[in-house]
Amino acid sequence: MAHSDHPRRWPAYAMAVLFLGYAVGKAAFALQARLGFPGGPPVSAAETESYFLDAAAGQWLAAATGVLGACVAIATVTALGRRVPRPLMLLVLAGMLLAVGGGAGIMILDGFVGIGVGWQWYHGVLGVVVIGLVLEMAKSYTVATRRVAG
Repeated sequence: MAHSDHPRRWPAYAMAVLFLGYAVGKAAFALQARLGFPGGPPVSAAETESYFLDAAAGQWLAAATGVLGACVAIATVTALGRRVPRPLMLLVLAGMLLAVGGGAGIMILDGFVGIGVGWQWYHGVLGVVVIGLVLEMAKSYTVATRRVAG
């Protein structure tokens, strides 16, 4: 029986672009020692003061995770990334799905239902798109790296 699933590279490339955009936005706010994200809800001075890290340090760490996420996304579709043991990459992708899904889930809930963060409906739409992309990226990696029984 032929399997109709085939790996797609474009979700990984799209995720890499989104992760790099996230990193740039976080770096821009790090330079200003502000919490939040350009185009996102404002973060009050009280929230910034009570944050467990210095705002700039926290944003630089977030920017680094964006760059790391982009590297992982590209690794799912490159020969260099295929050298990473499959179980390890699947574990990393599961962690990425949890992290991205958590952030996107908050955007979705707040954008469509309103939980008080300040995300708008269009942020909720973006959250849905991002979850779909990360799921498709993981699925494509899984399909591309599975061993065919023969």
